[in-house]
Amino acid sequence: MADVELKEVTKRFGTVEVCRGINLSISDGEFVTLLGPSGCGKTTTLHLVAGLEDPTSGEIHMSGRLVNALTPFERDVAMVFQNYALYPHMKVAENIGFTLKLRGVAAGEIRRRVAAIAEMLELTAVLDRLPAQLSGGQQQRVAIGRAMIRQPKVYLFDEPFSNLDAALRVKMRSEIKLLHLQLRVTSVFVTHDQEEALSISDRIAVMREGRIEQIGTPEEVYVRPLTQYVARFIGTPQIDFLAGDVVATGDQAIFRIGEADFSLAPAAARRLATGTLLEMGVRPEHVLLSDRGISAAIEIVQPVGPSTFVTLVWKGGRLTARVPGMAGHRPGDKVRFTVEPRHLMFFDRASGWRIDMA
Repeated sequence: MADVELKEVTKRFGTVEVCRGINLSISDGEFVTLLGPSGCGKTTTLHLVAGLEDPTSGEIHMSGRLVNALTPFERDVAMVFQNYALYPHMKVAENIGFTLKLRGVAAGEIRRRVAAIAEMLELTAVLDRLPAQLSGGQQQRVAIGRAMIRQPKVYLFDEPFSNLDAALRVKMRSEIKLLHLQLRVTSVFVTHDQEEALSISDRIAVMREGRIEQIGTPEEVYVRPLTQYVARFIGTPQIDFLAGDVVATGDQAIFRIGEADFSLAPAAARRLATGTLLEMGVRPEHVLLSDRGISAAIEIVQPVGPSTFVTLVWKGGRLTARVPGMAGHRPGDKVRFTVEPRHLMFFDRASGWRIDMA
């Protein structure tokens, strides 16, 4: 296995700078996900680690060794692609064992290792089938098996589940997580799906316009996002933002939105002047419907099985509340709500950076 480190890595295609001074350290055996929207540079970053692209500037190290000039084979990495990239004329067993055949491994050893991989990935019953005779999930497992059999130092996954239906994506996430727990091989995973990233990663690097906006554990990027961009990108439904200003008097400060006041920690009164323009971030699970608090009207009701998302309209704007179960609310109903103060997030309206209120 290997650790991976990128130091001030930049990649340009002509005049377009796709990766901008990326710094990233991945520990031996760690599972790190590059998360972001299309065009943010995450796949290019993966290709730079793989050796499929050369950096314009910066250094890439594996196990302390500079690998900028090394081929993918010399780096000993294995990549699982979005489109599986299976050989259509080869049976499953041949697809899985092909890289060993190219290396001149004995036929008996190839059969042994293919059988072991097939058992781990539940592919034993389909080893004699062609890729066209498999389901999408089976094809993806064959692609993973082909990468695994090489026993590389680093696994690289380029949006491997994007062609699968929703239920199968969830199943494959669990399988990838289990495989990593068993093998503990350094892995870099690329996706635009934040649920996917949260469920399988040791750490997540949220990317924006060729840079890493924040890197941290799933809990850190969800609970303590550094910027509005990260807060907005992580979480379903998205976090709501409400604009308001600070009113500070002595050792007390409030955040005022229309006619509603939200208490701030005493430290905020010492650091924020009256009139400071902020935006308050509120996640749906922290908005509580009750018989007290702020008056609102229900605009939209969205049942999603174990919970219901209720969009509230009030004088300060719109908020989404997550209500347990199949709530009996209807659009137009009048309700009241409160917000848990300890979960409120505040961001500078100009820069988008989070302000620590502690």
